[in-house]
Order: sequence, then C-alpha cells, then structure tokens
Amino acid sequence: MKIIINILCAGVILCLVQACLSDDSGGEIPNIPIDNSFDDSFDDSIVGTIPCENGMAGIYPCDGFDLLGRISLNGFSASSGNDIWGWTDTTTNREYALVALNNGTAFVDISDTDNLIYLGKLSTETSASSWRDVKVYQDHAFIVSEAAGHGMQIFDLTRLRNVSNPPESFDTDGHYSGFGNAHNIVINEETGFAYAVGTDRNDAFGGGVHFINIQDPVNPIAAGGYGANGYTHDAQVITYSGPDTDYTAKEIFIGANEDQVAIVDITDKNNPIEITTIQYSNTSYTHQGWFTEDQRYFILGDELDEINFGFDSRTLVFDLLDVDNPILHTTYFGETGAIDHNGYVKGDEFFLANYTAGIRVLDISAIDGKTISEKGFFDTYPTNDTAGFDGVWSIYPFFESGKIVIGDINSGLFVIQKSN
Repeated sequence: MKIIINILCAGVILCLVQACLSDDSGGEIPNIPIDNSFDDSFDDSIVGTIPCENGMAGIYPCDGFDLLGRISLNGFSASSGNDIWGWTDTTTNREYALVALNNGTAFVDISDTDNLIYLGKLSTETSASSWRDVKVYQDHAFIVSEAAGHGMQIFDLTRLRNVSNPPESFDTDGHYSGFGNAHNIVINEETGFAYAVGTDRNDAFGGGVHFINIQDPVNPIAAGGYGANGYTHDAQVITYSGPDTDYTAKEIFIGANEDQVAIVDITDKNNPIEITTIQYSNTSYTHQGWFTEDQRYFILGDELDEINFGFDSRTLVFDLLDVDNPILHTTYFGETGAIDHNGYVKGDEFFLANYTAGIRVLDISAIDGKTISEKGFFDTYPTNDTAGFDGVWSIYPFFESGKIVIGDINSGLFVIQKSN
C-alpha cells in the first residue's frame, strides 16, 4: 500500500494518476498523508549547536555537519513542509529562511542560531496544498502553489526588518493571476523574469512555462510562454556564459519535462526556439537539475527510478560542451536507496535533498574526470533510508555564512552548518 501511495505522490506519468488529476491540477496529487511517527518531541524549536559527534547530532545521523537549530511543523502551526529558499538582507546582513508549508509561507530570522526568530506567516492565497514553492528577486519573495486558483503571491521581504511582535500574520504586497496553480517557480535574477512551471495542463501553454516580467516586482507583466515540449515539472533558467560560444549571453531554459529534458533559447520571449531535448535510459520521472557553475555540466535527478528500477539514489551528469548535442557524461549512485529530489550546486559541491536519507553533499571537484563522491550528510529522517516520500524536500545552501537551511516534509525547518 505504501508503494502505491508513493507512486501516486509523484508519478503523473502513470495512467492511474493522470485519471485522478482534475483540470485544475498540476503534476502531483495533493494531500498525501505525512508520517510524523519518528519525531519523539514535536518541540517548537531546538536552539544552540548540537555538534555531529560519533555520527550523530542528537537523534539525527550525520557526517561533517552540525545542527544549529530547528523549528518544527507544530511551531509553524502547519501539518507538512515542502520547499525552502533563503534571503540575505544586504542592508542589515541578516539571514532569513523562507519556509514553504502546506498552509502558507513562514519567515524565520536565522542570523542568531541561538535565537531563531519565527517572524510570521503569509497564508496560502486560496486553499492548503502539499506543494508550494518560493524564490526571491530584488528583496521580494514570489510564491506559487498547486492550490487551485492560487496564482503568484508577492511579498516585500524588507518588511521583516520591522516585526515587533512575532509571529505576525502577513498579507501580500502584490498578486499575479495569469495562471491558477503552478508546481514551481524559477527566476533569472540577471534578466528580471520569473517562470511559472507545472501549471494546468489545459492552459495556454499546456502545463509548460509562463514567462512573467518582474522587473517591477509588485507589478508583474505577462510575457508569453512555451509549451512545445509538454508539461514542465521544474527548470533552471540562466544567462548563458558557458563553453559553447554559440549561446553566449543567450537566456537558456532547461526544463525537467517528465520524460525528457528540454533545452530552449528564450532570449526572445515572443519567439522561443527549441535547441534540443535530452533522453536517457531507465527514465521514470525527469524531475529537477542544476548546472555546474561553469555551465559545462547539468546534474539531473529522476524522482521515480529508485522505486521503479531499484537503483540506489541515481544522479545523471550531462556534458553540454556543445549545447546542441548533450551527452551523458557519468552516473553517480548514492550510499542509500533513498529517492533524490532537489539538488543545487555551490562551488565544487552538489547539495542533494535526498528525502529519507536527508541532505547529501557530493564532491564534484573532479567531475571532469567522471569522479563524484559523497563528502558529508545530515539525515533529518532517522527512521530509514528507503525509497519513500518522507524527509527532506529541499535545501538552500547559498548563504555566505555557510549556513544551510532544510525544508523537511515531516519536521519543518532545520539549520545546519559544516563542522569545524
């Protein structure tokens, strides 16, 4: 029964799931039950560093990462967690976690990990949903959800400087209604465009991508879209500066489109041009990927291959030396059978949200030579490391301080950092 539920959670490629989707649904089925049984405390927070010693930080298995703090779902008055992002206020140098929850988005000041401050929540625009996603541009948060009719919420993050009586109930500073539900949102901060993906499969772009000009953050403007390669589950959009000079300074969309990767030149929003698509063997659900910082390699995860083929966590690396002709460079198999979800590159490290196996940190410094190795982890779901949809949904590893924030489906917010 658990396997059936897990497949329903992510597998829109299955006929059964497609039959269950309503016209207003995106890529996944909402309201999957969350198992919190392993959590023995449900305390609102853990403050103060718990070092990783002898492979454990308190009840959490670890290697090379200390626990700095935690706020549970109970502390957020939520029943499940999902995506997470971060924001650094360059005026005050304070750091904030933006924690996506089933019923809204919570804002937490993590600057002093001995005193995590839950500043307040922006409630969902319409109804609760197991899927919510948030990104940042020009000190504003942009939030989408699978909730029907949700659209895109816009929140001025500088308001967090002046919270006098936390936690507050926040309202929006803007709203975009050019789509209803969306599975995810992508932002290219260099161009000031947002890209809503995983929208209704029957909309103008067939669940592909909506282009939105957010250069004036609270007054977004529709700018077209693209759906020729079908439904887009997740994506990255970059201003290209990689090794293929044919695309220098072009705005490139690379989408995880369920059974393929779509690479599209979207420089001219009125005339998107497909460059190529990527297929690979043992495809189950093409989920999410991220470029290396030199934009040579694209690191991709397939969300259902561990379940359907029995792989240990599989990460595929494609070489885009020639963007028109990507080739599979190497495949990395992780230390457990847990499902890989969202992954991000910072320097020579790949930070992978690995569901029940927690966050896994991979050394990609020798990726040219096809060598990838695990260098550390922090497991927020100590019950098991099997292929299931519990544990870490996503991570944000980009704070200059080195703090990493984790969004856990079952347990809320974790703040960790490399051990000294």
